[in-house]
Amino acid sequence: MGPLDEEQDWIRQSRDGDPGAFAALVARYQRMIHSLTFRMTGSLGDAEDLAQETFIQAFRRLEGFRGEAKFSSWLYQIAVNLCLNWRKSRMRREQAHRDWAEHEQVFGGECAAMTSPDLENTRRVQDALMKLPARQRAAVVLTVYDGMSHAEAARALGCSETTVSWRIFAARAKLKRFLRTKTTRD
Repeated sequence: MGPLDEEQDWIRQSRDGDPGAFAALVARYQRMIHSLTFRMTGSLGDAEDLAQETFIQAFRRLEGFRGEAKFSSWLYQIAVNLCLNWRKSRMRREQAHRDWAEHEQVFGGECAAMTSPDLENTRRVQDALMKLPARQRAAVVLTVYDGMSHAEAARALGCSETTVSWRIFAARAKLKRFLRTKTTRD
């Protein structure tokens, strides 16, 4: 029995009320969904909440999964939609950014000495990623970080491949500008 056959069995068993079968689906895709939600939010706490909500909604909507797309694409679509609608925590995120900026002003020298260049670059890229509009960020996360093709990302985002391509093109230009601006100020 292949992984897809096993997955179809788990879906069927989940629909029949077997919680163990749905737990197997969660175990298979939990890391993938958490990675997506983290890249979309930049916050571990929010990413965990959104990943959990993704699986709750998937369980509730399982009867509506028709199998026209891969189960993973269907989960991605739920997670991306949750991330795109994620606005209630915006004030909390903005406060965290203000707190971080104040921390950097006060302790900037000490923090720079304690962090490695790789960690600093990772933080700079994540900061730049968070400045992108949510739909552009989603296209980048799905294609660059999660390795999806434009077609797969389009299915997960509920748009055309052309739209995904355009979002990635626009996002790359903005990311280059954000990162270049940062390095020229240093």
